[in-house]
Amino acid sequence: GQSGLGYLYIEGLGVSQDYQQAFKWYRQAAEQGDVDGQSSLGYLYTEGLGVPRDYQLAAKWYRQAAELGDVNGQSGLGYLYIEGLGVPQDYQLAFKWYQQAAKQGDVDGQSALGYLYTEGLGVPRDYQQAFKWYRQAAEQGDVDGQSGLGYLYTEGLGISQDYQSAIKWYRQAAEQGDVDGQSGLGYLYAEGLGVSQDYQLAAKWYHQAAKQGDSDAQSSLGYLYAEGLGVPQDYRHAEKWYRQAAEQGDENGQSGLG
Repeated sequence: GQSGLGYLYIEGLGVSQDYQQAFKWYRQAAEQGDVDGQSSLGYLYTEGLGVPRDYQLAAKWYRQAAELGDVNGQSGLGYLYIEGLGVPQDYQLAFKWYQQAAKQGDVDGQSALGYLYTEGLGVPRDYQQAFKWYRQAAEQGDVDGQSGLGYLYTEGLGISQDYQSAIKWYRQAAEQGDVDGQSGLGYLYAEGLGVSQDYQLAAKWYHQAAKQGDSDAQSSLGYLYAEGLGVPQDYRHAEKWYRQAAEQGDENGQSGLG
């Protein structure tokens, strides 16, 4: 009942959306041992909704839910450990909790496992495991899973290199606004990998990623403007994008500025 009321207030269903009321009802539920209440309190404390943001209290409530097997608690706790919010950064504990969530079908957990296996954080690097978990997330529509699959197919890691599959997955992520998907798609169009080389489409996707702050896309867009590939040659635009990349430490951006 109390958790249900909290949900109505958080979603604004039949009542005006009111995070403070949601917090009130979730807290009452959480203090009675309700796992939905506990994990929802973790979320409200993480996001600072209805209550001042407090990562330590988020960790406390997520942990209580997680230890009772609640998938949202497990995934939320994994996030706090991977980011080092309210708890010391600990990739092994992030892996532990995300794995428990992933096995229950949680997409955030699945894509996070893909990332941890790709980077070898908290677990030995294993591209085949990364592929397995990214694919499970991707097939549920998760953009991190989709762009992760795009990367593995592009590089031939954990799976045979397959540019057409890379295009497919990067495109699905890109069309949902994912910066890695946009940048990856720009690269494949620029190089003509898995698709006919098309500088105009490369410029389109690089531009979308560049606006979101992706340094690879910024320096690549700078190059397209400098050379007049897919866009009118424009040295001022080239310098603008090279500079934005360079300010993030991107070597291609720095060399583009000369």
